[in-house]
Amino acid sequence: MAARIDLNADVGESLGSWPMGADAELVPLVTSVNVACGFHAGDPLTIVRTVRLALDHGAAVGAHPGYPDLVGFGRRAMDLAPDELEATVLYQVAALAGIARAEGGRLTHVKAHGALYNRAAVDPGVAAPIARAVARLDGSLRLVGPPGSALLAAGAAAGLACLAEAFADRAYEPDGSLRSRRLPGALHLDPAAAAAQAVDIARDGRVTAFDGSVLPLVADTLCVHGDTPGAATIAAAVRRALAAAGVETRSPDA
Repeated sequence: MAARIDLNADVGESLGSWPMGADAELVPLVTSVNVACGFHAGDPLTIVRTVRLALDHGAAVGAHPGYPDLVGFGRRAMDLAPDELEATVLYQVAALAGIARAEGGRLTHVKAHGALYNRAAVDPGVAAPIARAVARLDGSLRLVGPPGSALLAAGAAAGLACLAEAFADRAYEPDGSLRSRRLPGALHLDPAAAAAQAVDIARDGRVTAFDGSVLPLVADTLCVHGDTPGAATIAAAVRRALAAAGVETRSPDA
């Protein structure tokens, strides 16, 4: 399977005086970041600081747009009309692109957040407006989504390059979906477990589901969530395990 893989993290999710995650420790350990755009988390100053941190450490910068749901951290589904959803995504991605440019870098990819990501994975009516927004802004941006998803199909239809994503710190169900955060065992909080799953995906193209069944899973990029407790420790364990397994970690643009 792949001898190299991107390692990404969802970051920039602090809001004003309320911190979230440990970005200063996490960002240097990954090869790309997905920066919250202010609708589900983040604020203008946090975005600037996070983009600067990523560029200082050579991480590719991506936008992480979500539903306009600060209270629910973007993890509650919302019923937006297609034109409203397209404008919502366009607004967020354009803001990140502008800040990245102002900081001397450039935006490389877009990954939807939370409930928006999960719904776009299975609903073409949600996936298409996201892809249209990204393609309208910059057709060179990559769209990130689950392998075989409606989101990646919409991205390809819009002429975008796509990156299939898997998760080191989340459990999978037998049908290949992520185990709901409402259920026990949804998160891999043990760094060794997350690292083992990362190697299985990156080197062997497979993942062991929550019930013990083994599923095929081929990905271009692996995610560690910035709000997972101990995210930096998990990311460090993943990097070590991938290196020991002969898998190089680097961004798609490297």
